[in-house]
Amino acid sequence: MHFALAEYLYWLRSPISLLFAAFALWMLIDAIRRQEWIWALFILFTGFGAIWYFFYVYRDSPSATRGFELPGAHDRRRIKELQAQIHHLDKAHHYLQLADIYFQQGKLDEAEMNYRAALERDPQDIDIRAHLGQCLLRLKRPAEARPLLEDVSHENPKHDYGHSLMALAETLATLNETDKSMAIWEQVLQQHSYARARYQIAELYAATGKTDLARQQLDELIADDIHAPAFQRKRDRVWVRRARKLRRKLG
Repeated sequence: MHFALAEYLYWLRSPISLLFAAFALWMLIDAIRRQEWIWALFILFTGFGAIWYFFYVYRDSPSATRGFELPGAHDRRRIKELQAQIHHLDKAHHYLQLADIYFQQGKLDEAEMNYRAALERDPQDIDIRAHLGQCLLRLKRPAEARPLLEDVSHENPKHDYGHSLMALAETLATLNETDKSMAIWEQVLQQHSYARARYQIAELYAATGKTDLARQQLDELIADDIHAPAFQRKRDRVWVRRARKLRRKLG
């Protein structure tokens, strides 16, 4: 009895158990932030719930903005700095930077509020209009996003290294304007080889019966990933995973 108790206490104090506890806490916090209450309870009351959550929710169910990049770091200290600057200076670019952080964190309502505050102060700023359009798209309001993204793409097709143009292509696809969307994806791929662009045009090709073209884009995406640097592979893993799945489906 005493031996078993000693073993149990040793296990609780071991580095492995501490690491697992930290991992479980990380997954619990993520589940609460996503309002996955059943999963949160499962993690809280079962030892291995965190592992199940990691593979079935955290990894395989990306957030609204995972795989969709905008410039800017996102940490608590920077948020506090920007909030202070907004309080004292009330400048459009501070609202924009704060909105970009919220966008990256997936806090889209807060992001929209700050993008709109920035737009009120500088209606002509191309970054504000583009990023608000992207935010509205992620909020599933493509009809509102479209005029913003169309204006930006007309003004500068290379804005944000093609990310604004990609957002317009996604918007048009969401609005069932498939041909226009494919034309824009093709325009993007003339300048860039983004995994996001290759996958989404392949998906449209497959949906419209252009299977050979879809396979070609998927094969190039998967081949590029093999030779990509680690940071890029991490960034693109959402698209690569979807590409492998669609490629198997197409045969």
